[in-house]
Amino acid sequence: MPKLRTVAVVAGAALLARRAMRRRIRVSPLWPMPALEEPVSGRPRSRALRVLVAAREEAAEGVVLLRLEGHDLPRWEPGAHLDLVLPSGLVRQYSLCGDPEDTSSYTVATRLVPDGRGGSREVHEQVRAGMELEVRGPRNRFPLVEAGSYVFVAGGIGITPVLPMLRALPEGAEWRLLYCGRDRASMPFLEEVEKLGAGRVTVVEGVPDVDAFLADVPEGAAVYCCGPEGLMAAVAGRLPSVRLERFTPRAAAGGAFEVELRRSGRTLTVPADSTVLAAVRAELPNTAYSCEQGFCGTCQQRVLEGEVDHRDELLTDAERGDSMLICVSRALGDRLVLDM
Repeated sequence: MPKLRTVAVVAGAALLARRAMRRRIRVSPLWPMPALEEPVSGRPRSRALRVLVAAREEAAEGVVLLRLEGHDLPRWEPGAHLDLVLPSGLVRQYSLCGDPEDTSSYTVATRLVPDGRGGSREVHEQVRAGMELEVRGPRNRFPLVEAGSYVFVAGGIGITPVLPMLRALPEGAEWRLLYCGRDRASMPFLEEVEKLGAGRVTVVEGVPDVDAFLADVPEGAAVYCCGPEGLMAAVAGRLPSVRLERFTPRAAAGGAFEVELRRSGRTLTVPADSTVLAAVRAELPNTAYSCEQGFCGTCQQRVLEGEVDHRDELLTDAERGDSMLICVSRALGDRLVLDM
């Protein structure tokens, strides 16, 4: 009997503790995450993998190629990308440009952007062969679809998601590619691309004539574009149905608006040239975030009221119905209410 009494006491104490924790989460705006049945912010979107930097080489002027080796790595489809966790903790996204069937290694490439946000500089200056890194994914927001014909436009490092697509196209497929860059020396994989598409590849050093290249796109063709924002805007302006892959956030600029943090009882102003994340972290510095580019999902928050201008490259349509990535997305109106 004493043992049964002890078990009953322990079980009762555990039940009371769980109830107390639930009450604490409901009433405290800072404990420890948004009070959802299934917490959203900080939710891992894919499992992390440890890989070895087996090789590092220069793929073109200012472009570093990394071969990352691991065991039983997940397969991927052309167009997929990885989240690469850098030694500093920065998370950046890079298209996979190796062999999708190779489960022992991943290949990515990155161009040095001297005035960027620091990720490419860290890869170029600190990542070396023999290091271990963490990766997440792969994920694919840029899949190769079945179509009667294909048109590709790539600018510089934007060739990386396109190259596996070219390799995967069925024999006899109708396709053509516009590949542009500052000069030939700065264009990675140029020799392979030209061999893959004898007579189908237009190489331009400098600014391409996008209108001329897209003047006779066949009806029903699948059009893909990856490259600098200006190039993608030019293609999208000509063909709104183009499939785009971008790894930099869309401009944060927009009108100022208010954000109410419902459970915190605070109302913030988000300036026209700033982000919701920056405004929230000024009040709640422990708010989880990572990439600040709308790709990783760490800063996802539930929206209680207001219309969102979604600028991320991650959320599904269903997720966008009641949540947002506060690092890049904004309000379409003058007010949002978040469950924070």
